[in-house]
Amino acid sequence: MAQERTRKRHELLAATERQFDVVARAVARDKRPLRGAAKIGLRLGKVMGRFKMAKHFKLTITDDSFRYERDEKAIAAEAALDGIYVVRTTVSAERMSSDEIVRSYKSLANVERAFRCIKTTELNIRPIHHRKEERVRAHVLLCMLAYYVEWHMRRLLAPILFDDDDRKGGEARRASVVAPARRSERAEDKALTKRTDADEPVHSFKSLFRDLATIAKNRIHPKATDAPVFEIITKPTSFQQRALDLLGVQLLP
Repeated sequence: MAQERTRKRHELLAATERQFDVVARAVARDKRPLRGAAKIGLRLGKVMGRFKMAKHFKLTITDDSFRYERDEKAIAAEAALDGIYVVRTTVSAERMSSDEIVRSYKSLANVERAFRCIKTTELNIRPIHHRKEERVRAHVLLCMLAYYVEWHMRRLLAPILFDDDDRKGGEARRASVVAPARRSERAEDKALTKRTDADEPVHSFKSLFRDLATIAKNRIHPKATDAPVFEIITKPTSFQQRALDLLGVQLLP
């Protein structure tokens, strides 16, 4: 990563200087020269906006001249961090250790997954067909509560889902907190064999609920006219019962 960042910075610096030279020649030419500090600055702004290297140059602009030079101090300061990812916080060391800070920062990935779940993959919060502000707020609140319920359900159902149900085991496989997250051996085995340790089929959250959706409540109308109408729930399969047990759900007779 350090080598790649160094290479990219050198290329961007060189590309920026080539464009600066184009502007400098436009300012210095005899025929219809570029004049005015504002106009020169506008041309330079386009160059800096394209390559994002303004912090590494010192510019001198007047109404009839333009000069630039590299800010070697700024370049050296950035180069010193090549290959290093810095997380800076105002939290004191007594409150959180370095490992805890990095782990908390990386947990932002869970927030991003939650937004993706709410917006698209699971709950589909949009489109919102409400016009009044309080109804829009209520709609969003319900979607947030739905995600909260789903989060708890996923944790309970993790043994039969592709989700990692041995997070401590995965954490133990990491060389350090800054290393990429690792899935546990149990999760990798589930993904490879598509079976759990109990030889049950492994599901995604959606496919599991498609399976559970086959449990139905049937209303029975006996042929005898004097017999009462009654309801009966289809008997869950052994796997469906396993899912219901994990959720702590008991079907009414």
